[in-house]
Amino acid sequence: MTTDPLGNARFITARADRDVAPRFSTEVDLDRPRSQVTAAVLRATAHGVYEARIDGRPASDSVLDPGWTAYEWRLPYQEHDVSDLVASGEGPVRLDLVLGNGWYRGDLGFAAANANYGEVISVAALLDIAYADGSSQRITTDASWSAVASDTTRNSLYDGQTIDARRRFDEGAPLGVREVDIDRTTLFQQSGPPVLRHEIISPVAIWTSPSGRCLVDFGQNLVGWLRFTVQGAEGTEIEIRHAEVLEDGELGIRPLRAAEARDVFILSGNEDSFEPTLTFHGFRYAEVSGWPGELAVDSLEAVVVHSEMRRTGHFACSEPLVNQLVHNSVWGQKGNFLSVPTDCPQRDERLGWTGDLAAYAASACFQFDTADFLDDWLADLLVETAHSPDRGVPLVIPDVLKYADFPADFSMPPWAAAAIWGDAAIWVPQALWIAYGDADRLAAQYPAMKLHLESVERYISPTGLWDLGHQLGDWLDPDAPPDQPGAAKADPHVVATACLYRSATFAAEAATIIGETEDAARWAELAERTRTAFNAHYVDGGIVTSDCATVYALAIVFGVLDDDDRAFAGARLAEIVRDADYRVTTGFAGTPFVTWALSETGHVGEAYALLLETGCPSWLYPVTMGATTVWERWDSMLPDGTINAGEMTSFNHYALGAVADWIYQVVGGIRPAAPGYGRVRIQPVPGPGITWAETSYASAHGTVSAAWRTDEGGFALEVALPDGLPAEIVLPDGRVEQVVGGVHRLTAAH
Repeated sequence: MTTDPLGNARFITARADRDVAPRFSTEVDLDRPRSQVTAAVLRATAHGVYEARIDGRPASDSVLDPGWTAYEWRLPYQEHDVSDLVASGEGPVRLDLVLGNGWYRGDLGFAAANANYGEVISVAALLDIAYADGSSQRITTDASWSAVASDTTRNSLYDGQTIDARRRFDEGAPLGVREVDIDRTTLFQQSGPPVLRHEIISPVAIWTSPSGRCLVDFGQNLVGWLRFTVQGAEGTEIEIRHAEVLEDGELGIRPLRAAEARDVFILSGNEDSFEPTLTFHGFRYAEVSGWPGELAVDSLEAVVVHSEMRRTGHFACSEPLVNQLVHNSVWGQKGNFLSVPTDCPQRDERLGWTGDLAAYAASACFQFDTADFLDDWLADLLVETAHSPDRGVPLVIPDVLKYADFPADFSMPPWAAAAIWGDAAIWVPQALWIAYGDADRLAAQYPAMKLHLESVERYISPTGLWDLGHQLGDWLDPDAPPDQPGAAKADPHVVATACLYRSATFAAEAATIIGETEDAARWAELAERTRTAFNAHYVDGGIVTSDCATVYALAIVFGVLDDDDRAFAGARLAEIVRDADYRVTTGFAGTPFVTWALSETGHVGEAYALLLETGCPSWLYPVTMGATTVWERWDSMLPDGTINAGEMTSFNHYALGAVADWIYQVVGGIRPAAPGYGRVRIQPVPGPGITWAETSYASAHGTVSAAWRTDEGGFALEVALPDGLPAEIVLPDGRVEQVVGGVHRLTAAH
């Protein structure tokens, strides 16, 4: 029999306005003096987001608990050690729980989807106290708790938060409290990392816009909120609006679509401190109105918020624009790895689009330790897929869009099984396996792989091609019209069939690793049938149907082509890249792989030229325009400084930053030669335009670093390895050195 982790704690709600964040409280006399407390643990969770305080002090450093999951089947509870808080006070213990809408009642989605898990938010908590004499005491939530409206009178992840400091002195009338029944089998102890405050960033400039508005620049596109302490006349309202960019000298709010991204702070007349922790914004710029007196750079600060992740990968090279591109990738990941891996953090969307992560997972795993974060998300992917009508991977995880109430003039196409998006069920575990080598987690992730491939099998035609059903294809091809992001050059079925081959191939490998031998044979056979069909129907003398960069990149990197055709395809891809004057011509599907396809077929010069191009569209064009995160579109901002007219125009979307994986492994030269970096390959491939690079990766075995430079004297490489770690060092002249641990310095001629 399973013990309920929250014991007899009841989920409670209050009869309050939908915008109000109620504050639940209880005050309890302890059975023993506080000095006799030896341990105290608080367990809590919510349908919504909660903040717990003991005697007015925060119970933990985490924010936006319990985060966002597939609430129908998985509701994490948090366990906080509050021993010091309970033991250090005097008299009765006071517990407060503030409850916000969060993701549960967040009106989530786009195009007025207003998707919610339910209309009743609730919170439950249990405080276990142990005393020196061996006795214990338990305090739990129930209908006897009191509730009032907190100082938060409006809270929405998209629209922002209103905090009325006057309510800190006048709590107002009590709110009715009642208990709520939920499915307690959904409870589990939180396995993903908490959401925490990280960097604190001060303004770099404050000025008056052409229309007379006060604007603040923090110098970095970030995710979080503003925090400050101020004093002014009672009832004064300070309004802060947030945006990622400026347009015509004013706050560029059009890309936010329906999201207000607006916080309001009402002063009490005393010195008031404000921090809107029941929302978050994606922004670099803020517009401040109503500030009492003169706003100075030390008046307020930006708090960076994201899930806890240890930084593992670092890179620097001789080209500052590439360094900024890597910086942008890192900050894009930080901003979008907030409870779940989202597409963007600022507009009325912020959803866990599977395709974005499928493209980016390898880069993400090098930059940060994402093992726990992505494993937790994949657990949501499994339950959402298992419960979806066709047992196919939804486009977003958690799949809140199943609750969308789209207006009559908007409809979502029936993407029952979509290449790249659905392939996240396999590509993300593949990235985790390569980065961390955890076979137990691979086994836990395998059922979703199987569900995905079985759902795809229904859309394979008698030809053996995945050419039935709807596809998103090479999404955001730069040659597509702004209002038709799916109108790519690459045939979506060519893309889908190549992706199926990659997925079936790794599923066979995964099944072998975890001992599912029958499945391994099944997926290996599917892979071979797919490969045969691809070559029979889509390849003619090395020319791949659609004859564009994306199809060649996928066919080469996924290993679909025969050797002769692969060499031809590499040469053809290089020709396409040259003919485009090294401007990017790929979308979501091709972008992570195009430089890989070039360098792996011997066209290193073209790969470097593609990376280093600064004209639009290119990876470095946004950098030249001042970007500090990766953009959704290659031209989210046009060269004249105006914002792209498309409805989808975000300035913090990590997917197109997936080239970072190639930068780390090929330019930087650090590659895993065995799962979890149990063995490494150091193989930097220098190319024109970059004369030195330094890369490091903090693996489970210790930090691996590689630094190389070229000059008139040739190529010089220095490698540092943890003790006992075997490595294969491949020099540009083809020489291979087998080493174990230590520092190694090698040279090669040009």
